[in-house]
Amino acid sequence: MDLSPGQKKAMFVLVVVILAALGYWLILPKVSHSNAQAQPTPTPSPTESVPSPPVSAGTTQTPAVTTTPTAGGSVNIYSWLPFTQEGLTAAASVTQQFLVDYDTYSYTESAQDYVGKMGDLITGQLATTLKALYASPGVAKVRNDQKQTSTGTAQINSLRSFGPSSLTFVVTGNQHLVTAKGTSNGTAQYAITVTGSGTSWQVDNIQLSSTGQF
Repeated sequence: MDLSPGQKKAMFVLVVVILAALGYWLILPKVSHSNAQAQPTPTPSPTESVPSPPVSAGTTQTPAVTTTPTAGGSVNIYSWLPFTQEGLTAAASVTQQFLVDYDTYSYTESAQDYVGKMGDLITGQLATTLKALYASPGVAKVRNDQKQTSTGTAQINSLRSFGPSSLTFVVTGNQHLVTAKGTSNGTAQYAITVTGSGTSWQVDNIQLSSTGQF
């Protein structure tokens, strides 16, 4: 059937409207989906906290270190140790005086006199050991034959080790020896251990420092 010019024009307009409507409904969902994906991620405000990264297995976190400041703001290291400053001073004094007495003797002294002057500076066990050494035949004979008289001085070098009831100092002893054959000077370094607590200490052991740590 042939259409008149007016009918053809109306048919063309109808086809255009249908195609436009179909294109709108096909395109609209894609546009909406794209807009939803393109929305920017909100930026945290300055007041929001950012979580710390997780700690992986095997990673050790360093614990916080607390110290006890003194009135002037400096660290009191004695708060970390099993003794006070006064206790350390007392132990050092006992150690130094003991080594002075240890290197001071005369061939005219008996073992009892030699050890007796050390008094409460040493334990009973060490007193017994020193008496036996001083009176041993070989040592006593040389001392008497040479008419030895010794004078000692001591200087503490360092604190080697410590525990709740013991301290070991490294101490240098200087000995001025006078004999029938002349005079001489000698030096030796010792590891001396004191035991006790507070400001009450006694020497319990003496060895050459090269012997090893206690």
